[in-house]
Amino acid sequence: MNEDQLTAALALDKIHQCEEKNYLTSTTFLDTHQQSVVRRAAAGSRCWLEYYGGYEDAERRILVCLPDYLELADADVLTVIRAQIANPGGRKLAHKDYLGSLMGLGIRREMIGDILVREDGADIIALTEIAPYLLNEYRKAGKTELTLEEKPVSELILPQVQTRTVRDTVASMRLDGIVAAGFGLSRGKAAEAIRAGQVMLNHIETVKPDAAVQEGDLINLRRSGRIRITETGGRSRKGRIIIEMEVYR
Repeated sequence: MNEDQLTAALALDKIHQCEEKNYLTSTTFLDTHQQSVVRRAAAGSRCWLEYYGGYEDAERRILVCLPDYLELADADVLTVIRAQIANPGGRKLAHKDYLGSLMGLGIRREMIGDILVREDGADIIALTEIAPYLLNEYRKAGKTELTLEEKPVSELILPQVQTRTVRDTVASMRLDGIVAAGFGLSRGKAAEAIRAGQVMLNHIETVKPDAAVQEGDLINLRRSGRIRITETGGRSRKGRIIIEMEVYR
């Protein structure tokens, strides 16, 4: 059994538990590729399935399987560990500092979701079940002392997002053309990235370069950022489609 098959099997087990015993179940955190594997495997489930990471644009998400008498708001599956730098003024901490120190505690990566870094600390999205351990054991990121408190997901602090508006023209609303325009790639490089599973369309891994893109769609390119198509409409003099995008870096 390869990694994708194992990911699908573990998720399907959670789904079957929900279907057969009629109670809420959930997986550990899935990266974007794993989410796509599970989406394909879980088609036709009798439970309501939610991919939940604590906020709308979360990259790492858990699969929550909900019986018909529950809603996602009833699921106490995620929490926020707010880490504050105890002595501001030292070296600025980056995502890798927090992640590395958490892994150093023996915590598996799938127990931790997105880590939202700020100047004065970070909000760490985690499975609720490991919150007591983190609060008791997590004290430093590298040599930097931290103070911790647990917060509900509703109080998550989202970092300020920097965007710029870009206007361009494309021959059609194919995914490869949009990715090329939005990320400054050649059409061939864009298609290559899509086939390699590096592109997410509305949080779903999409490997077909000719996939259709619509106004409002969100596109992520791994390690390069994301864009949202904010407007499509008129035609240029050469008959190309004029598009407007918000580029997030």
